[in-house]
Amino acid sequence: MGGYVRGAGTLPAEMTRFIGRRHELSQARALLSRGRLVTLTGPGGIGKTRLALRVAAEAQRSFPGGVWLVELAALDDGSRLAQTVASHLRLGNEAIGDPLTRLVEHVAGERMLLVLDNCEHVLDAGAALTATLLKAAPELQVLATSRQMLGVSGEHVFPVPSMVLSEDALSPELCDAVALFADRAAAMRPDFLLTAENAAVIHEICHRLDGVPLAIELAAARLRALSVSDILLRLDDRFTLLTTGSRAALPRQRTLRAAIDWSHDLCTDEERLMWARLSVFPDGFDLRAAEQVCAGDGIAPDTVLDLVVGLVDKSVLAHEERGARMRYWLPDTLRRYGRERLAASGEEHMLRERHRDHYRTIAEEAEATWFGPGQLAWFTRLRAEHPNFRAALEFSLGEPGGAPAALGLAASLWIHRLGFGSFHEGRQWLDRALAAGPEPGPERAKALFVDGLLAVLQGDIDAADARVAECRSLGAPLGEDPDLVRATVNLDGLVALFRGDFPRAERLLEDALERHRAADDAGNAAVTRFMLTTVCANTDDPAGTAHAEECLALCEAHEAQWSRTHALWALGLDHYRRGSHQRAGTLVRHALRDKPLSHDQWGVAQCLEVLGWCAAAAGQGERAATLLGAADATWRVAGSALTGLGHLQAGHQQCEAALRAELGDAAYTAAVRAGERLTLEQSVSYALEESPAPAPPPASAASAPLTRREHQVAGLVAEGMTNKGIAAELTISRRTAEGHVEHILTKLGFTSRAQIAAWAARNHDAGAREGTPA
Repeated sequence: MGGYVRGAGTLPAEMTRFIGRRHELSQARALLSRGRLVTLTGPGGIGKTRLALRVAAEAQRSFPGGVWLVELAALDDGSRLAQTVASHLRLGNEAIGDPLTRLVEHVAGERMLLVLDNCEHVLDAGAALTATLLKAAPELQVLATSRQMLGVSGEHVFPVPSMVLSEDALSPELCDAVALFADRAAAMRPDFLLTAENAAVIHEICHRLDGVPLAIELAAARLRALSVSDILLRLDDRFTLLTTGSRAALPRQRTLRAAIDWSHDLCTDEERLMWARLSVFPDGFDLRAAEQVCAGDGIAPDTVLDLVVGLVDKSVLAHEERGARMRYWLPDTLRRYGRERLAASGEEHMLRERHRDHYRTIAEEAEATWFGPGQLAWFTRLRAEHPNFRAALEFSLGEPGGAPAALGLAASLWIHRLGFGSFHEGRQWLDRALAAGPEPGPERAKALFVDGLLAVLQGDIDAADARVAECRSLGAPLGEDPDLVRATVNLDGLVALFRGDFPRAERLLEDALERHRAADDAGNAAVTRFMLTTVCANTDDPAGTAHAEECLALCEAHEAQWSRTHALWALGLDHYRRGSHQRAGTLVRHALRDKPLSHDQWGVAQCLEVLGWCAAAAGQGERAATLLGAADATWRVAGSALTGLGHLQAGHQQCEAALRAELGDAAYTAAVRAGERLTLEQSVSYALEESPAPAPPPASAASAPLTRREHQVAGLVAEGMTNKGIAAELTISRRTAEGHVEHILTKLGFTSRAQIAAWAARNHDAGAREGTPA
């Protein structure tokens, strides 16, 4: 590509191809068309200067007085700013007169564009000069680049984002970041070609580098001596790897560390300390977390907000409004830089303890208030904090004497596991914590109960039974704690229910209900009435109606929206028992409408199952079989299986037998398979009668959400491989393998490896037809 059209002004010719940035160019041009001062902000290396120069070049014809670039990076004294600008505008001998006066006289009446590049280190002087010139020259416009806004009246700020990362690494022409890497790589090695085999690896490199152009270009430069796979494997030590920038560039633009050092140097001492401490968060955090974890020992609590705002202003912290809360996070490279500083400070252990304690408090708050109006809000919040909970658990399990804290946190998160559907992951953490803390104690007793609860919901009845026995064995050491006793009785009753031992389940659950009433525990009383409703549905006991209605009344009295969906399902089941199939379907559909909001995949499967029974009773055989197939797929996604859910087996078997007799085996099987291929969203839409017929994707499209590499990783997960094993199998770093698994979970809306394994099993043939993974 050629250089800029040269006219009045000082814009340089482009030395390398300008890649992508179409959306950013459009936005910046729009701001410049309606504002006299536009500031492009962002962290070092994000591409502010390059974008500003392209915008300025495209706008040259609109400025008869010229487009003038003033580079300020080398200026170390704000007092010389006016003279520097005057020199770039070629205003003659600096000894003649006041430079600011000469500038004002020169720009007055001129329609020109002044590009002030790299203002962050002379911010006050830059703001003052810009304000003076804009007031003196109505036709003047200024386009500035800075890691921090100037703060001048009328300023339009455009935060320059990272380069676009494609959702599909096999479409590099749609991905600016991969295209940039490929272009710079070809300059290093003329034989370099972007292929299906290396595209996924390059995409992962760009993703790990946060889509920052400088980092991507530095990585591409390493192709002189390394393969793309070698570069990816070494990104954990990226500050050592990415050190070979252009010799013509300023020193702070030659290495990744130097670029970040420059941002670090611009911060105050307190902001630097805050940056280091915030690196303890593995992902996002809110202001309350920053206050609780980072304040103290050099940071006053009432200064945390100002420090966070300062780091946002300096383009160190990213932020986004999510619901009613603002979330902040350090991009991965800046977080790693901060973590190095935190380790060097000697504060890392203290900060990790504070981090763990804060998130344990959040989990305990959620647990204490779970049966109330904030249920769905808690599910959303706990899901957002999922990476922080993982980090807190990992820290506790790695600490000598940390088992009680790990047990307490893992057990308190039961509401998250039920609302988020992550039974498998929950049990993994509980099993690790139980193994680390074998001594009797209230934390262990509670963890045993929660593990048993999750096991029974997975249909792992034998494991749940074993946990009941362990809970009972702790009775004597803990002095027959009444809360432990009623929890154990409740769990024992649930195990009996899921075994299909309904007489025993009824006795135990009635006992548990009386204990919950005595303890004034409305939440567990509602749950137990829900269980008793399912017992009565299986024994055709009319007492089920009262249990279901009281369950619903408790949920509504406490405004517990998620629990209410379960109560509506139970009432629908009771109506089905009484032969009121149409009313049953209406109630269950009402329950289903709120289920996806809480990511309650287990509850969705229950609804799909009973709606299948209702459709069969209404003579809609094909629809009924499709719903049963959708339910079966959703059970697997939730990490459970109908074969272990005795409270539903009899109804399912009766429905299946009737449908096979009505449709014939072949038609029944075809309809079930059509239901199994539906996504969760499609299943819900079909069950709610929002779509007239299932529209499963063709088999070859079932794998569309995942790239080839992600399909390969999903298959290895299905084979039971750990992230370490996947990394060895594919010759990638463990961190990269973890990243692939996280991407799969995010894309498919899953929460556990078991869900990935079930999905991979259903989509094996489709994935194979997509070709060999890249």
